[in-house]
Amino acid sequence: ADRCFFCKQELFTQLEPLRRELGLTHLAYGMNRDDRGDWRPGQRSAREHGVRAPLDEVGLGKAEIRALARARGLTVWDKPALACYSSRIPYGTPVTVEALRQIGRAERALRALGLRQVRVRHHDQIARIEVAPEELARLLEPTLRDAAVREVRAAGYLYVTLDLQGYRSGSLNEALLRPRGSASAREGEREGEREIE
Repeated sequence: ADRCFFCKQELFTQLEPLRRELGLTHLAYGMNRDDRGDWRPGQRSAREHGVRAPLDEVGLGKAEIRALARARGLTVWDKPALACYSSRIPYGTPVTVEALRQIGRAERALRALGLRQVRVRHHDQIARIEVAPEELARLLEPTLRDAAVREVRAAGYLYVTLDLQGYRSGSLNEALLRPRGSASAREGEREGEREIE
């Protein structure tokens, strides 16, 4: 669950000599106000390395950042969020080059089909697709659905599923927030056992 910490440790360690060489006062990264409430272990690494987060320091969230970018005429103002591919792999599952390539191929194919905000969550042979809620109905249209299944299978997945909750940032962190032994999880397990009987 701390893999982002270790990734940022490596990144900031490698960038520090460059910062000194260029005579820069600080390294900076893109954390913003909206990142505060989620599990973001990379923030701990940034604090340890003295890396600044100017967007967060001035209290800007994603919506304000997009509005400012649009007002400045930046063409990327509405670019879909695109986090590291390792964020598609559940905690406790090794992050491999092969899995990252598989995720990348599947996501590129889905974007080429016209889906804008998309994640392929990697569960071994299962691809759990998240799209923006407004794109759910469109993805279920037979022609697009069939093309999506074909492309995701071509990326190496055996099963292709659609997450009915749609895209949400940090959805893998839900496993950290709901421990297996929680009352609601135990009730669900008991309900499942009754159905099996």
